[in-house]
Amino acid sequence: MGHKYKLKSRSKLLSGRRRFLQGAGVVAAATALPHLWIPRQARATAGFNTAKHLIYFRLSGGFRFPTAFNGDVAAEFNPFGLASGVASGTEWGVGGILGEDEWRTDELQELGLKSVPSIANEICVLPCVDHEPLAGSADGNHNTGLERFMTGYVGGTTGIFTMINYGLRERVAAAAAEGQILLPAVLMGNAGMGRGAGAYAAYRPPVMSGDDLDRFGLSTDSVLPDWAQTMTRRYDERYRDRQNLHHYPAVDAYLQSREATKAYSEIFASDELKVQNGSREPFDGISNAELEAIFGDNGTARNIRLALRLFHYGCPAVYLDQGGYDMHSDEEEGLPMRIQEFNRILSGLNVALKKMQHPDGGSYWDHTIIAAGSEFSRTARGSSFNSARGSDHGGDNSTRWMSMPFMGGPIPSAGRMIGGTAKGDLEATGPVFSYRATMLTLMDMLGCDHSEFFPADDPFEDIFV
Repeated sequence: MGHKYKLKSRSKLLSGRRRFLQGAGVVAAATALPHLWIPRQARATAGFNTAKHLIYFRLSGGFRFPTAFNGDVAAEFNPFGLASGVASGTEWGVGGILGEDEWRTDELQELGLKSVPSIANEICVLPCVDHEPLAGSADGNHNTGLERFMTGYVGGTTGIFTMINYGLRERVAAAAAEGQILLPAVLMGNAGMGRGAGAYAAYRPPVMSGDDLDRFGLSTDSVLPDWAQTMTRRYDERYRDRQNLHHYPAVDAYLQSREATKAYSEIFASDELKVQNGSREPFDGISNAELEAIFGDNGTARNIRLALRLFHYGCPAVYLDQGGYDMHSDEEEGLPMRIQEFNRILSGLNVALKKMQHPDGGSYWDHTIIAAGSEFSRTARGSSFNSARGSDHGGDNSTRWMSMPFMGGPIPSAGRMIGGTAKGDLEATGPVFSYRATMLTLMDMLGCDHSEFFPADDPFEDIFV
């Protein structure tokens, strides 16, 4: 079982002084809340190290989740109704907007792209993910909601993707010792996901966009004679070795990072990463031309195409912003149009990842998780839409619950809805998961050492049942 608003036996859960103090706070909170969320002791799950890659989307601006991923609720939460043509074996309410498929041309249908409802049994949904399960109301503020999404906390100093890179540091070092360079996690969206200071600064992910590497050339070091390269390296080492013990690790990390960047330059110059070159030569089982046909050629599409190529070189995770869903007006007409880009992405990933052959065997689908979240959900405060035919964000359940979808081969609970909400008021009828615990679960699946992060939260097993 996962993190839930549920009373449990303290004799089983609490031990030691720290757990005792947590328990005191738990008892006090129980008098104010009808359900109770208690962190668990376990810090690893059955899904540990079962995935090699993560594609993580932020549906930016605050996404109205019940319209898509928790659709079987009252019209005030989902005015678009339910989709038709839903695949058998799907437990969650597939919102009508996921069936919007004007994008699905004859050419794309020939390539195998299906409507999202028809592949819904390959998507698992957690209907009740919340930034702060013990808070009395939702955080509907753009600034603080986004900080929670990027770092887990308001004012957080370490981004989720910095945590991923830090958590995989030993794997990267072991590969480097054998002469193999593994690319780090990469951001193709808001740089807040890559915050990091102190010990974490050297693990901040690079920020890229889909067409960056089409213009990338080789490192200038490659044109230096051997004697010049040796002289530069020895100067750096002498500078490092003169530092006192306090500064030595930071300088050494910088030098290692710079050496890694030189190694990255050879990877970044690869033709396979020039995603706009129109190449018809298969690489990992699919050509750049095919990827362009599947995803299109706008900015988001180019980001997706580059992300899939970076995975070949060991990149564990890519973060992307998609959308612009802060629709305080004209949502009634605008959301069904705007969501179609994301619908095409989900369908395209379902096709491309299954076709792509992973260097470690199997398909990329077998090794990749796709997930999506946002800074918060949205509300019309008791109506289908506000007076401007849009929606807002406040402190209610409609704003609170991120109904997060998960897709990919490492997700064994495909088609399931883990938890639930009452149709009339969106009160949780099952487990509630903290956002931090959800991020730890994704890190767990990637094999990250996340022991330094979110000490009051733990990864959960529910998604692996």
